[in-house]
Amino acid sequence: MPIHWTVDHDRQMLVAEAEGAITLTDLIEYLDAVVAAGTMPYRKLFDGKKASSLMTDEDMAVLGVHLRNYHARGKIGPLAVVVGADQTAGFARLFGALAAADRRTKIFNTAKAAREWIDAQPQ
Repeated sequence: MPIHWTVDHDRQMLVAEAEGAITLTDLIEYLDAVVAAGTMPYRKLFDGKKASSLMTDEDMAVLGVHLRNYHARGKIGPLAVVVGADQTAGFARLFGALAAADRRTKIFNTAKAAREWIDAQPQ
């Protein structure tokens, strides 16, 4: 899978990095794994700067449905997303689906800024 992640249970933090071409299946498998690991309430940093999306508008709509289903399961921790300047527009659509949840979510252009923000969020 082109999305690799680690969990620090003591800090209640999940850090994920995507690399290469990402499909709808990749993201759904990642989200399912996050749910199975019991980390939905954890703070999350998702670095997609080295990734590109192969998702169509239809895929984005399907992903939005999946995200709303995950959000309905209970508390979801804050999310910092790192993207390159050329990725911002594509991630803005996904951000709309993420913002529907009762969670703090912010997009960054540097991992350092994202890390500082997510570390400042309560566990």
